[in-house]
Amino acid sequence: MLNRIATPFTKLVERYLPDPFIFVILLTLITFAAASIFTPSSSINVLHAWGNGFWNLLSFAMQMLLVLITGYMLASTPLISKVLEKLATLANTAPKAIILVTFISLLASWLNWGFGLVIGALFAKAIAKHTRVDYRLLVASAYTGFVVWHGGLAGSIPLTIATPGHFSQASIGIVSTDQTLFAGFNIAILIGLFIIVPLVNRYMLPNDNDSVYIDPTLLNTRTPAASKITRPSQHLEQSKLLGMGIGLMGLAYLSYYFFISGGGLNLNSVIALFLFLAITLHQTPHNVLNSLQQAIPSGAGIVIQFPFYAGIMAVMVDTGLAQQISQGFIAIADADSLPFYSFISAGLVNMFVPSGGGQWAVQAPIVIPAAQELGADISRVAMAVAWGDAWTNLIQPFWALPVLAIAGLKARDIMGFCVVQLIITGVFISLVLSFY
Repeated sequence: MLNRIATPFTKLVERYLPDPFIFVILLTLITFAAASIFTPSSSINVLHAWGNGFWNLLSFAMQMLLVLITGYMLASTPLISKVLEKLATLANTAPKAIILVTFISLLASWLNWGFGLVIGALFAKAIAKHTRVDYRLLVASAYTGFVVWHGGLAGSIPLTIATPGHFSQASIGIVSTDQTLFAGFNIAILIGLFIIVPLVNRYMLPNDNDSVYIDPTLLNTRTPAASKITRPSQHLEQSKLLGMGIGLMGLAYLSYYFFISGGGLNLNSVIALFLFLAITLHQTPHNVLNSLQQAIPSGAGIVIQFPFYAGIMAVMVDTGLAQQISQGFIAIADADSLPFYSFISAGLVNMFVPSGGGQWAVQAPIVIPAAQELGADISRVAMAVAWGDAWTNLIQPFWALPVLAIAGLKARDIMGFCVVQLIITGVFISLVLSFY
């Protein structure tokens, strides 16, 4: 039944959804118009906010690019590639392929969102080499696993409010992860999604006439042969001592950072872990640079789109538009329904501010006073914002860019399936936040 429901969504999206770059341009224009009409800011003020904010995410954009590239480099090492290829042989039928790629993506995204995006896409490609399955749904399944990231170990909102010195500490103090990530309601959402998302994807499998398959030969990654050593510098380029030496040195530092200094997971530590593992497992600088050349094209969308999203975020925050959107929902809430409305408002704001940390900066000044005034559970409200952010990522092409770049597809190819997941997971998460 779900495949019949998904088919019209898929055809509609394939026909009308533009490339993500067009999407970000349209969002920019919509945000500009909305801020000019519905806030006290003049068009000149809005333009000024947009231009001033255009480069605000350069540091974050570089981190995002490095998460993608180093994740790709790690996943393309001989060891990881062999593991993925071995797991891929277990998916000898289309239904098994869909369930397996979804589960692996869910698990990897729960550990870390960047790792989940890269591993999910590369695993989908590995499965497609062995199994005849609709390639659009296979890649969509890899992406839908991303829905759990903000309830996982790298969730930016729960980690932020658990960190001493966070910007809301004066209002809410330190909220430990026992009250957020490891709270009963969050565990219930995760368990439910680990069951629901794979099953929904499996039952969206199109029939053979509607399926789109890919030639497996197009998925083979050509590994450049090692060149003959004809000059002294090539001895250095192909030196395992240099390559593994610097890789192990980096891993030794990270061991000190995690186990002696008590450092935690954050973007920088994840990037360093991916990078030094990739260098060590590729063994030689020559192999590292080859994997880098293969990874770089997958980051093109991030490079061009992040400045535009930074401009959108600046307009939303500086003009008060994001606060108006959130306040509109919260005005009709009470203590019991505030998590639900926070979830819905976060999902809406996420379409314009596709950054968990950035979204919390926008919504915290609204939801925290509302929770305190209404006597609502602040940890549940904060996680509702986190889940709202993660939820509408299903139809936000921004975060799909790495997966699409690795898989060689367009957003329109997978978004029809993602719409179905959006509806079903949205209902489930709302019910748990409201009644668990």
